[in-house]
Amino acid sequence: MGKVKGKDNLVRQGARRSQKRMVYVYAEGEVTEREYIDIVRDHGVPLVPGQKVDVRYMNLKADGDDRKPLPMVEMAIKKLREAEREAERSGLDKNDKRNGWRWPQVWVFFDRDDHPGIIRARKLAAEAGVYIAYSYPCFELWRLLHYQNYTSTFGRACHRANELLRGQPGFAQTYGRNLRTVSEERSKHVHADQILSKDSGGRSRYLTAKGYAKKINEGHGIDPNTWDPYTDVFEFVEKGLLVKDY
Repeated sequence: MGKVKGKDNLVRQGARRSQKRMVYVYAEGEVTEREYIDIVRDHGVPLVPGQKVDVRYMNLKADGDDRKPLPMVEMAIKKLREAEREAERSGLDKNDKRNGWRWPQVWVFFDRDDHPGIIRARKLAAEAGVYIAYSYPCFELWRLLHYQNYTSTFGRACHRANELLRGQPGFAQTYGRNLRTVSEERSKHVHADQILSKDSGGRSRYLTAKGYAKKINEGHGIDPNTWDPYTDVFEFVEKGLLVKDY
């Protein structure tokens, strides 16, 4: 068999990559969202067997304002246009019933915190076709819902959500068998058994968290600045990662 030339090899690599959906992620957090996504991508149950996703983290080296909602959305819009042009050049059709699921997506993860411009960021994203994963007060609420229901307000106090998460039975032990407590900084790292294990009723923690989240999201008005508490990360799991459970 003849030696594969460099150009031919690149073409074959491109063909393999094209069998997956490309999902580009901009995240406010530097660690937590990325580690969570990697676990779900690698261990999740696919909505449709054979449909796979390749996740690219676009702002790993960003800091300061570049991790705030509006700047991230603006960067995400540019990335989406670039990804769509590339998809079109490769012959991909968004409306193709067989392969349209591979059309690229761009997602932005951000929290309420004290950020200005959240309404504008969400409006721009919706108009451009960029997806938002939003949590109030922060992503830790989504992690907490894997352990318990929570319906009280936080008033933007993310440290309270983190405190409740760290106080969950067995949570500290996921960082070390003999640990009784874990620091807030260390708890930013997500371990697989925190989300892949079953709850006390034998149900997957994902389905439990999703059920709690959908319930607390009901009845909110039109202003996301007042959605306390709120999280729709499950939308990313299913629409972005094409995962139905984990």
